[in-house]
Amino acid sequence: MIYSKEVEEMCTVAQGVHHGCAPIPEEAKWVQAKKVEDISGLTHGVGWCAPQQGACKLTLNVKEGIIQEALVETIGCSGMTHSAAMASEILPGLTVMEALNTDLVCDAINTAMRELFLQIVYGRSQSAFSEDGLPVGAGLEDLGKGLRSQVGTMYGTLKKGPRYLEMAEGYVTGIALDADNEIIGYKFVNFGKMTDFMKKGDDPNTAYEKSCGQYGRVDDAVKIIDPRKE
Repeated sequence: MIYSKEVEEMCTVAQGVHHGCAPIPEEAKWVQAKKVEDISGLTHGVGWCAPQQGACKLTLNVKEGIIQEALVETIGCSGMTHSAAMASEILPGLTVMEALNTDLVCDAINTAMRELFLQIVYGRSQSAFSEDGLPVGAGLEDLGKGLRSQVGTMYGTLKKGPRYLEMAEGYVTGIALDADNEIIGYKFVNFGKMTDFMKKGDDPNTAYEKSCGQYGRVDDAVKIIDPRKE
């Protein structure tokens, strides 16, 4: 340790009482986090790249400083999907400090990691008050039974109005309109269910029909339009 001449010549003054860092809530315990190993929790965060053409939602499950589980979801940029594939291999097994200082390939994923780090080390995790935290595998619960990201894709113009393209229920195949051309419902196909039916032996047409559904007053529609063609 090198000290300047001015500091060397100072007299020593006692610092007095020091109670240590404030405890943070972690998995239903109050923890004075002094080391990386003191950090535990499951949380989510969102990041974006510099041109803001895409975003990443990152979910991490950290136990005693080590990332045990990582869910990487991206939207808006095709290259991000490949970056997410690499990040899913990189993150598990790292400490939160290592992950913060590791190139996760995509700026959006790096930014999401920064946001998660801040949540976790400040005691703002989703599992802060959950006894024993959440089990490894809890991140998958965000995806539902079909293990697909919850994606909403909508488009609209002043001249032609809104188009629903994808909802949480699935890929929108038709928009139901009333006599005033206002949306009163939509038809959809759930690709997750469709592939599951096909894995069980259903032919594609049967699997497609079994995976279709509708929401709203579709049966009362004056007409149903294809959002991608009409």
